[in-house]
Amino acid sequence: MKLNSARQAWHDCAYNPSRGGLSGLAERSVLGTAVQTTDRGVTADHAMHNTLAGWVQSAIAKLHPQVQVFGEFMYGARSCDDIREAAEEVIFRMVQAKSPRMTAAKREKLEWVVKGVMRRYRYMHQGGQSANADPLAKPEAFRAWLWEEFGVQLESTNWDRDWGSAVTLIFECCEDLDRLALSPVAAVIYKMKSAA
Repeated sequence: MKLNSARQAWHDCAYNPSRGGLSGLAERSVLGTAVQTTDRGVTADHAMHNTLAGWVQSAIAKLHPQVQVFGEFMYGARSCDDIREAAEEVIFRMVQAKSPRMTAAKREKLEWVVKGVMRRYRYMHQGGQSANADPLAKPEAFRAWLWEEFGVQLESTNWDRDWGSAVTLIFECCEDLDRLALSPVAAVIYKMKSAA
C-alpha cells in the first residue's frame, strides 16, 4: 500500500493483496479457478500492507457515520448504490438546512441537482490530487446532462438566482465533508511517514 495521498489510502485500505498478475491469470486459465496456496513470497509486503491498511481503517472507523458514508462514496473500493444514496441524502439534508425556504417543487428538483453536483464533485476529485476539471461547469451543459440522465428539466431563465447559489452551496457542503473525511486519514499518513 502506497501512502501518496489520503484519497488513495482510503481506497487501497480495503484491498487484500494476493497473487495476481500473469501467474494468477495463468493459474485461472489452466484450472478454471483460482486456488489458494500457502506459499508466500520472501517479502513482508502482505504483512506491511495489512498493518498500514489497519491504521487507515481505524481512522475511518472513528469518523461520524455521515462523514464516513460520504468518504466511502468518494473513495471507497466497495462503493455501491446504497452508499451513493446515503451520501446523497447526507448532502441533501445539509443543503436543505443551509438553504432559504423553498417551494415543494423546487425542493424536489433540488434533490436531483444534489445528485448531479455530487457526481461532478466525485469526478473532479477522484484519481489523484483533485486534478480533473469540472465537466459540467457551464449551466447549459449541466441542465442538458440532468435532462438526459434523470429526466429533470431546469429553467434556463434566472439560473443564477434560482440554481447558481444552490449549486455553489452543494459544492461547499461536499468540500466540508470531504475535508472532515480525509483529515484523520492524512494525519495517520503523516504520523506513519514521520515515524519511518
